[in-house]
Amino acid sequence: MTRRDLLKLLAATAPAFAAGRSRLFASEAPANSLPIAPGPFTGTRASLSAGYEVPQWWRDAKFGIWAHWGPQSAAEYGDWYARNIYIDKTEQHKYHVAKFGHPSKFGYKDIIPLWTGEHFDPDHLVGLYKKAGAQYLVSLAVHCDNFDLWDSTHHRWNSVKMGPRRDIVGEFSAAARKHGLRFGVSDHLWPASKWISVCRGADTKGDLAGVPYDGGDPACADFYGDYPFPDRKLDWNEDGITEATKDVYFRRIKDLIDKYDFDYIYQDGHIPFGDRGLALVAHLYNQSLARNNGRLDVVYTSKELADTEAGACVLDFERALPETIWPQPFQICTCIGGWHYDTRKLGNYKTPKRVIDMLVDTVSRNGNLLLNFPLRRDGTLDDEEQAILAQITAWMEIHAEAIHGTRPWVMFGEGPGMVRNDPSVKYNENLRQDFVAADVRFTTKNRDLFAFVMGIPDSGQPAIVAPLAPARGLIRGRVEHVELLGHPSPVRWRLEEHAGLIIDLPGDAPSNLALVFRVTGALG
Repeated sequence: MTRRDLLKLLAATAPAFAAGRSRLFASEAPANSLPIAPGPFTGTRASLSAGYEVPQWWRDAKFGIWAHWGPQSAAEYGDWYARNIYIDKTEQHKYHVAKFGHPSKFGYKDIIPLWTGEHFDPDHLVGLYKKAGAQYLVSLAVHCDNFDLWDSTHHRWNSVKMGPRRDIVGEFSAAARKHGLRFGVSDHLWPASKWISVCRGADTKGDLAGVPYDGGDPACADFYGDYPFPDRKLDWNEDGITEATKDVYFRRIKDLIDKYDFDYIYQDGHIPFGDRGLALVAHLYNQSLARNNGRLDVVYTSKELADTEAGACVLDFERALPETIWPQPFQICTCIGGWHYDTRKLGNYKTPKRVIDMLVDTVSRNGNLLLNFPLRRDGTLDDEEQAILAQITAWMEIHAEAIHGTRPWVMFGEGPGMVRNDPSVKYNENLRQDFVAADVRFTTKNRDLFAFVMGIPDSGQPAIVAPLAPARGLIRGRVEHVELLGHPSPVRWRLEEHAGLIIDLPGDAPSNLALVFRVTGALG
């Protein structure tokens, strides 16, 4: 597929990712002056594209769970808390003033000691995630709040020295290795100085209008950043970010890579800061080669098509979905509710049905699903999250073989629940409706075709897999056997020329979320 074809495809499916941002990628010079691990990757886009190949473990994994947890979780009042408490029109500002005091006196720095994590048990959490079928675990490493969740060499504002006084990344890493999961982190640092700069603003109205927030405190200058303008408008680009900030970014993320043997790094946006960002990716890849006897075994994701179209890394769609089978392995990242824990979201999480719909839909299109379960202030899941996780576990215990290690078929599926992207909507997952029995999806493994019937037919009605109708010409072999996963007895089935595969269902279906049939022989 050519660059033009990819751009056309992305424009039809996730327009925000294809938006022109060429100014972000001006630097292509080799990063010879930057200290990176020796190896074939030299820190240029051409070098990364020529030598990178998506590792097999990633293509097989299909499902990861993410722990979006940090100081912003202390208030349990939603994502972007560290920014929005400094914008007086937001609900988070109003809540913060009522709960903690005005941010001229009690700002984000003062929230950190309240993030206690006293019940944080990564071994227990990772055990739950593994049972639910997750093949990789992702820990937040640093959000846009500029707080590091590891024993950072170059930044004193970190979780070992403050807050819970624990190495969150290190403990999650150890738990993942113990349970046999791949491990990675998410990096949201590059826009931090711009993102948090509102801390140097002031209320626009009221009794404290014009009184500066705490961002001017010189004792916190290394936390609140050096972005020069306390502007409430956030442009998601590198404009105005200083060279000094970019240098600090390089040192901190290199320190993170050097301290832990990662399988995966999620980048919240593009590969940032020209040669510095490219050098970090090259450093990650070269270290992987050295640690794995010459085998490149690591994944770096970007949300920018320009980073991924030539194969330099893996494309991530945030809360979105491509409209067809994507030509390269990709990832969908989303959350059971909000990114950071939010008591206002209780009762409004994605249902187990919605999660399974999204997982199957994503895998059928050649992707992985990364699902965030935000943790509470104390480091635990709430009861509702645990109940959802238990239902995902029950479904995956029966159907994981149709997810893990699979590849797409000639079509991902069809039915009334197709997501049609609205070009004006950046994050299109809200356009989804729960799938019904007429929605079907497909995966393949070896000689087996797995057909997912994404809802339960009405009582007494058969399951119908219409795309397998011989008249449609998609079957390359001869259907020999059909098995309902999770059910001990054979099912009666027939193949009709125009109607498709018709399957009589037992009275005790193994799931009320989605049924999966192993169809043997259809692949030839």
